[in-house]
Amino acid sequence: MRPSTSSGFVNQLLVYTLVTLCLSGSIGLGTVWMRHQISLTANASRVLESRLAELDRHLAETSAAIETEQDTALLKNRNRDLALGLVPPALGQVVSVNANPGTYLTTKRNRALFSDRSMTVHFNDGAIPSRLDDRAGLSVAATPARSRFALGN
Repeated sequence: MRPSTSSGFVNQLLVYTLVTLCLSGSIGLGTVWMRHQISLTANASRVLESRLAELDRHLAETSAAIETEQDTALLKNRNRDLALGLVPPALGQVVSVNANPGTYLTTKRNRALFSDRSMTVHFNDGAIPSRLDDRAGLSVAATPARSRFALGN
């Protein structure tokens, strides 16, 4: 007797159907999870944008309050009312800066570092330099055990 082969075909069809259902179900769950993550990210972005708008409003209010407090007439009235004895600066005390203040202050601070003065090397034993570099204004001698470096004028 031969066994019937129809049960083998039904078992394969049932297995393929279950695999297809599981695969499509996992794709569906993945899609739902991805849309949920997109929703969470959008909500977080919306909260951050509203916080940013609130901080911008607060910054504008603070700037307006500072500008109001820096009004010349208000400062003169407070000086008079509180008897502080403050006087306007003399003409020589006011310096007008037309350039970028950061660049101006950096240049002013580093003026000694980046000046056109040449650097010379002096030795304790008074040795005469053996080589002179005219391009940089640097005089260098044979290096004794004790040496001292100084900026020359």
